[in-house]
Amino acid sequence: MWARGIAGALACLVGAVWIAQGVDVLHGSGMSGQGQWAVIGAVLLAVGLALLAWAWRIHRGDRAGAA
Repeated sequence: MWARGIAGALACLVGAVWIAQGVDVLHGSGMSGQGQWAVIGAVLLAVGLALLAWAWRIHRGDRAGAA
């Protein structure tokens, strides 16, 4: 469970940075201004959110079974 949560949080962070670089909000990289990185970042952000939701759902399921 923790591994999914950590992987999800990291994927969200990296995805957000890639989106910002792709739309040229963050400058100073070869990825800056390249729209493909915004798309790749959006996909990675969605995967990260799915991992976080999965970890949260499993966590809630553990609590419901323990009560």
